[in-house]
Amino acid sequence: MAASLSPPRVLLLAVHFATKSDIQSLGALVTHHPNVLQPELILRVLLTCLPETLPSSEYVGLIERIESGDLYSEPDLSAQFDPSSVEDISDAEATKKTRRLHLLPLAWDHSPKDALQDPVSLFLIHRAHRVDQEAGLLTQLPDLIVPFLQHAPCIRTWMVSALLPLLRRNYEYYPDEPITQTLESFERLDNRTAVNILLSRTGTREEDLTHVGRDLRGLIGPWLYNDARWDHGAETQSNTENSTAGRISCPAWEHVLEWLTDQASMSWKVAVKAFDQWDGPTDVDLGEYGSEWLDDEEQGLLERRFARAALASAYLIPEASVEALAGVNSIITKIMSLLDQDPCPTLQVAASLLSPFTESESENLISAKSASLMRNDLLEESNYLTTPKPASTHLLHVLTLSAFILTKAGAPCSVRRAGELAFLKDEREQKAEAIRLIRSFGTNGPKNDDKYWIRVRNELLWLRDWGAEEAFGSSDTPIHGYSLARSIYEDSPEKPLNEDVLRDTVVTAAMEAYDNASNPNRGRGGLLKCDDIVHAFPQTLTEAHPAAKRIEALLRATHALSDYRLVLKKGEPFTPVVLRVHTDPISIVDKVLEQNPKSYTQIQHLLDIGSNMVDAGLLDNDKPGQSKINPKLSANQRVTTRRRITAMCVDAALTEDDFETAYSYVVKYVASDADPQITDDYSWKAALQAGKYRRTARTLKPTHIGTANGNLDIRHLEQRIECLSAAVRIAPPATLQDILNAFRKCEEELNAAIKAEEAQESAWDDRGDVQAMPGAFSSTVPAGVSRNTTRPSRHVEEAPMSLFDLSRASMARAQHNFSALSSLQRSGQSRASNAEESADDASGQPRVRKRDQLREAAVGTLASGVGWLIGAQPVDRGQERE
Repeated sequence: MAASLSPPRVLLLAVHFATKSDIQSLGALVTHHPNVLQPELILRVLLTCLPETLPSSEYVGLIERIESGDLYSEPDLSAQFDPSSVEDISDAEATKKTRRLHLLPLAWDHSPKDALQDPVSLFLIHRAHRVDQEAGLLTQLPDLIVPFLQHAPCIRTWMVSALLPLLRRNYEYYPDEPITQTLESFERLDNRTAVNILLSRTGTREEDLTHVGRDLRGLIGPWLYNDARWDHGAETQSNTENSTAGRISCPAWEHVLEWLTDQASMSWKVAVKAFDQWDGPTDVDLGEYGSEWLDDEEQGLLERRFARAALASAYLIPEASVEALAGVNSIITKIMSLLDQDPCPTLQVAASLLSPFTESESENLISAKSASLMRNDLLEESNYLTTPKPASTHLLHVLTLSAFILTKAGAPCSVRRAGELAFLKDEREQKAEAIRLIRSFGTNGPKNDDKYWIRVRNELLWLRDWGAEEAFGSSDTPIHGYSLARSIYEDSPEKPLNEDVLRDTVVTAAMEAYDNASNPNRGRGGLLKCDDIVHAFPQTLTEAHPAAKRIEALLRATHALSDYRLVLKKGEPFTPVVLRVHTDPISIVDKVLEQNPKSYTQIQHLLDIGSNMVDAGLLDNDKPGQSKINPKLSANQRVTTRRRITAMCVDAALTEDDFETAYSYVVKYVASDADPQITDDYSWKAALQAGKYRRTARTLKPTHIGTANGNLDIRHLEQRIECLSAAVRIAPPATLQDILNAFRKCEEELNAAIKAEEAQESAWDDRGDVQAMPGAFSSTVPAGVSRNTTRPSRHVEEAPMSLFDLSRASMARAQHNFSALSSLQRSGQSRASNAEESADDASGQPRVRKRDQLREAAVGTLASGVGWLIGAQPVDRGQERE
């Protein structure tokens, strides 16, 4: 019977045995019909029909026989199988059924390229995907894959780089929080996502810090051993460390390094543990699955990048504590060991030795450029601070030791802060830090311990120049600056130049350096040189000298602008010389507000910029340091500048729909800065613009209301009236009519909003009155008596009291006749008094409402403001009431 089976019925029988997990009968069937059941067909039947829950050990033997060819070399004709399931099917019917089988192909989308011609490799990986996806039995897959690790390199690579990391992450390392990706979807993740998922739990808890190295060694290490992680023949930018660096790159490794540097800035303990417990790309745990190797070129690239990431992480650790700095030093020690350099001592030992640090002239590490490199592009090949070489590691150790000395003395300092002090060479910053350190020595140290004070003195002297005096053998060795020029022209008894000539020369040189600067940061380039020149001759150009003051103000204003994105011409970034030659330098502040969202919230910073512009003489037609400013004129310029910048900030806030901030600026700056002796065309327009602003859906809501009206519409209208009141007080007479019209419309809207709110409150009260109260209270109300009579009348309370019942003609006459306006004010007060008496009668208690206070203030402000504008004498309100 076995020999009489047609090929279609053989295939149907094979499908039947696979579906029933009858591997023995399937093997016997293959033995009797080897010509029909070829290896690829058998594998497709198993892939399609074999239940995914069947343990791998049940059918691995059959796969091994297929792989080795033993299934066909010596057929065992004694093997038996039961053909009854297809005996009653005709060949024609069997043919139809086979056409409807739809056996899965061995290959699938994203199949490994090196396995496409290998049916067994394709089956193993495809089967593993299905077992994981359909049954979630990831832990059974090693039984399926391990017997075939020697079958083909692609099987070992896949096992190590895909299955092993996911298996460890979900079932060995963190079984309480497995990741949700299936095996197939995990393989298809991009490098960055895969790294973040594999390390999502690494070091998240204090007790997990001991496993940071384990995770990197056991998850990341195996995951990297895959050609898909590499880009051979890539043209990388600025790779100069090795001639081979431009030919290969490993994007996956770069994401691992980014993860490490991110941890340094956010969770420094994780980064320190990572470099302490892990030796990088050579430190890989493949378990019992053999070993893998990278070629020398690839290994060298990964090691160099690892060392660079370690140095970058050291600069990124933000915490200023002894523990954090000890962690930084441990990273340095680790990298020195990997680079075969002499290890650096611990910070405690280094602080007792205080060895001098010197740099060769060719390196020039102590420069303003280093301050920028310490913050930016730390992983770039062009960054010499993180280039793994003796000079960079020794410099980092010295910076760490400097921060350690400051921190342990009670003046906390991070590595980056120590770098800024050293690289920028800002004398004032260094002096301030030295004073803070000396005070900490006196506060925290023993008062009568000579040994302590000797050590303190030695540390302070070492911090001054890192022992350079000892290294060069002379206390007169110039470290940085213009010592030679000062000794010739200022300190010499026979001065070659007249003091005025020298001063003018210094100022001219400083301004030339300023004009040639390309960066507005005073700690870099031309501005740093300008600052150095100004302070190079302290006796000739003292800090109290007007020229020095003006240059200092110019530097402060320019440096402050470096905090913002600023482009004055299309495609041309802002340069310092533009500020100095600009015909209207204050307008640059307007550009700052336009190009930097939310910058209007930094109003004090912007006002300081304007003040420094005035002090620098930028509003005059001369160069800084060469003119004598009229003190009165300077004061007027300062006030006008402050008002103009405030108006700019108000306008910017309104443009970005932040009315609350604009209103606060009007109240705090505009209304309080109304000096009638100094007029301007900015303040009243800003107040008017704020008073005309209407709330929309885009308007930012107030962060807190306090004691103000909880109705945002009413609150907003009241604030607008305050702004318009301020505008009335400071606006010129010719503009009052437009402001008064806006005031009238705003008050009408306020009245309408209040009435609407009161109508709603009345409706709520009426609804509450008619409801049954405990004790049948509602039934005791006498018949025919209106429930509304039990409450004070709101209609009397809200009698019209507006100043703007005047016609336009009446208002115009009021400007020429202040007594009429005062009369009108008294009339308004009389109506307000009547309304308040009505309210008092109704409630039995006097009530002073917020809107009455506001209107009274507006009326008084308007009267006094208009009276001042037309030259009338103010009216005493006390006499008026009498």
